[in-house]
Amino acid sequence: MVQPTSPQDLILWIGTLGMALGTLAFIAMGWGETDEQKQEFYIITIFITAIAAVSYFSMASGYGLIEVEGLEIYWARYADWLFTTPLLLLDLALLAGADRNTIATLIGLDVAMIVTGLAGALATEGAAYRIAWWGISCGFFIALLYFLVSTLSQQAAKQSGDVAATFSTLRNLVIVLWTAYPIVWIIGTESTLEYVGLTTETALFAVLDLAAKVGFGFILLRSRNVLDAVSGSAAAAD
Repeated sequence: MVQPTSPQDLILWIGTLGMALGTLAFIAMGWGETDEQKQEFYIITIFITAIAAVSYFSMASGYGLIEVEGLEIYWARYADWLFTTPLLLLDLALLAGADRNTIATLIGLDVAMIVTGLAGALATEGAAYRIAWWGISCGFFIALLYFLVSTLSQQAAKQSGDVAATFSTLRNLVIVLWTAYPIVWIIGTESTLEYVGLTTETALFAVLDLAAKVGFGFILLRSRNVLDAVSGSAAAAD
């Protein structure tokens, strides 16, 4: 098992601090906001980093780690993703003015992607089954990307210029960063290929998580004019 003084622990504590600071920053940015439509974005984004902070704390303190066939698996990472990635997609969908069917499709594909990825991490039948589960998870991810760049982007294009531009920035950020996750997984320890070690794998996931959650949140919440435009559109629709 990972020792308390291992490099992985240091990385995970840094991740915990980064997520916690991001949460506090988002709370401060939304403090005093009275518009219900804008409050939705603050609430969702705050929960994204708060859940991630708890997940990183559990991993750093040793509770989010199990051993499967000699492999150290951070199960808390998957628990984090199971809740935070749908919330990230919900932020994007609300920004785009998406309908319920589109939101349900995106979240359903996302949950299937995470659950099958977890199945791969916990598989005990050998490397072939782990990689097979990874392939299934990637299949759901490709379908998710299709909906992001087609249906959701088409709906976002109907929004004002600033809203559409911010959506495009956040969508592209999600596409680039989320594409890196399965790459890190397959070259890391959980696939058993181990082209990179556990320390490097942990560091890469931490960087991706901080960028995908804290970075995403700052880009979204700092755009006050964009949130104003989304709130105005929602009010007009009502």
